[in-house]
Amino acid sequence: MVSVLKDIQQDLRVRCRDVRVSEPLAPHVAFRIGGPADVLVIPADMGELRAVIGYLLGRVFPFAVLGRGSNVLIADRGVRGVVLKIGRGVDRVTFDGARVIAESGTYLPHLAALAATRGLSGLEFSAGIPASVGGAVVMNAGAHGHSMSDIVARVRVLTPEGERDIAGADLGFAYRTSILQAGPAVVLEAELHLRPEDPDAVRERMEAWLRQRNETQPVGPPSSGCIFRNPPGDHAGRLIDLAGCKGLHVGDARVSDVHANYILNSGAASAGDVLALAAQVRQRVRAQFGVELVLEIKLLGEFDDAAA
Repeated sequence: MVSVLKDIQQDLRVRCRDVRVSEPLAPHVAFRIGGPADVLVIPADMGELRAVIGYLLGRVFPFAVLGRGSNVLIADRGVRGVVLKIGRGVDRVTFDGARVIAESGTYLPHLAALAATRGLSGLEFSAGIPASVGGAVVMNAGAHGHSMSDIVARVRVLTPEGERDIAGADLGFAYRTSILQAGPAVVLEAELHLRPEDPDAVRERMEAWLRQRNETQPVGPPSSGCIFRNPPGDHAGRLIDLAGCKGLHVGDARVSDVHANYILNSGAASAGDVLALAAQVRQRVRAQFGVELVLEIKLLGEFDDAAA
């Protein structure tokens, strides 16, 4: 494994300028939690991204894709193999009327602001979602009753067979999921279809939703957004609140007093703390309401089977 990793590091450095060994991942994710990646690769542009993905897809070697890290919990022991981080440099945006093409590393709130300035409606819901376009498409990110599935017309992906386009209608969008979660396709860019509208009206709607988000969701301590999916016909946060879980904590992982479906890193929480707290919350909700909450955040790295 060690010799294979060294060979891969050398090969990746030919294709990408930023290749890091044993890089701690906590600074790269919203939770500020997580051990090191054996190798972290950060492409500087689309050319490097294509070269890196093409190389990794051609090898029988584990790799994971990380965007803004807003919906992921990294294991305390870290991630074996290669982690590919897609962000700055892979964020070019092209506007053609109401048609928008955004590279996968584009920051979603930034794209929403750009669209609003141009009088394009459809992205307002995403202004408070700290995700990249690629990650938002894969997860079908959403808020305020809207989601990426409403506006995605096409994605371009790179697969072991090469590049291809997939129509939005063929992405299998459902609540916080798409067929892209099954891999091994990696999103290069997304084409979004928006609607022309008065720029002031778009901005006012976006600002109103941002205010609502800031008033009803915690701002400050690191978190990874909602921990659990909403069960059918209900809200996880409501059930967790009624089960008396607000303020519950394990180590420095704490259930938010503002929104019960948020677990906060109030200091030096570990991934183990977060999962132990999540297990307590699930147990209380199950005991009181007979509802089995399902994690919405994605677990990445070396977790114990029991913990994951």
